[in-house]
Amino acid sequence: MSFLYTLALQAYALLLRLLSPFVPKAAQWTAGRRGLLTHIRQTLQPDAAPRVWFHCASLGEFEQGRPLMEAFAQQYPTHKIVLTFFSPSGYEVRKNWPGAAYVFYLPLDTAANARAFVEAVQPQLAVFVKYEFWYHFLTVLNQRRIPTICVSAIFRPQQAFFKPWGGFFRQILGRFTHIFTQNEASVQLLHSVEVTQASIAGDTRFDTVVATAAGPPKLLPLLEAFVASDTAHKRPVLVVGSSWPEDISVLAPALQRLMSDATTSGLRVIVAPHELHESGLQQIEAVLPGQTVRYSRATPATAASARLLLIDSIGLLRDLYRYGSFAYIGGAFGKGLHNTLEAAAFGLPLVFGPRYAKFQEAIDLITLGGAHSVTDSAQLETVLRSWLRADQPREAESVTNRQYVIDHAGATPKIMTALSQWFHPEAVNS
Repeated sequence: MSFLYTLALQAYALLLRLLSPFVPKAAQWTAGRRGLLTHIRQTLQPDAAPRVWFHCASLGEFEQGRPLMEAFAQQYPTHKIVLTFFSPSGYEVRKNWPGAAYVFYLPLDTAANARAFVEAVQPQLAVFVKYEFWYHFLTVLNQRRIPTICVSAIFRPQQAFFKPWGGFFRQILGRFTHIFTQNEASVQLLHSVEVTQASIAGDTRFDTVVATAAGPPKLLPLLEAFVASDTAHKRPVLVVGSSWPEDISVLAPALQRLMSDATTSGLRVIVAPHELHESGLQQIEAVLPGQTVRYSRATPATAASARLLLIDSIGLLRDLYRYGSFAYIGGAFGKGLHNTLEAAAFGLPLVFGPRYAKFQEAIDLITLGGAHSVTDSAQLETVLRSWLRADQPREAESVTNRQYVIDHAGATPKIMTALSQWFHPEAVNS
């Protein structure tokens, strides 16, 4: 099974190389791993400081692991953080993150690569965030008795670990020193297949979004101009976070009807696409032609007169929710829902598409009444109209969402306290 696993990964890498001339992400993935181990060895060799290794699949997992990395750096300032990413969408955005001493792509998970990487990094602790269960890396870490934990993990019965034929994948989980899960159901699933080194700590994302919402606001003059009102009442602002073309197809008819209705025409919309492709930007501009301005081209005057502000810059989304009255979260008309917690932390009522079943926080927020799932444009329009007609229901949903996030914070200190069982900074890897 190990042979088949390695063969499948090598086939995946080959496929990405073949696609790289045509798919930008495949090109970044391939180029980022060219000469990677040599680069890692040469970069780390002169530095004798003790190191810890944090691995994140992509940008979402980075935000999940960020509060833990920041807490670790504060508690163990002599240790340097080595941060790795599997995906270009994580690495390219955070390759210069100052919280890590070193940021690299993760080499392909082969036995030789895993040995070479661990030998070069010499971590005293390895932390995998949420997903990314790499057999060879975990095997080498286990063989070298390097404490290895997984944080903010969540498991479901449909996963291979819990199938009768999933013995190989259960071996992977057995390599962890400890697995911290988001919920009790995940702990029970792990225990059912005799993976007992697991306990619930919660989701570290809550700690991130609580800190962001409580922190000092980032001054964005163009946003200030866009949301400003010349009346005594604040303009209602819909923030569309991490949208895909499928989301815009559902949003467009609803927004066009709302904007042409005199009773709801005061609505303003901020759209932050998940990916910045020209075709996607043009699709959004076509929703309200002549009334949309791109953030990169806007001035305070043009922003103030626009009805839709199109965010064509990376890294602003968390700060955008501060300006919103309610939010549409993208992804749930496609592969799956994006981060709802950033908006909920600011107390924004939420609406999103139907594919949210894998996200416990979305299920919770719908149950509590702070979020709504829709299947088409007409349902979306109904939800938006309800928020635009009356402040009271919207305010109740706002309180619900903000309190939910606050109530679920605290995973980071739990994990940091538990680490003392396995992590001993004075230890030297053998």
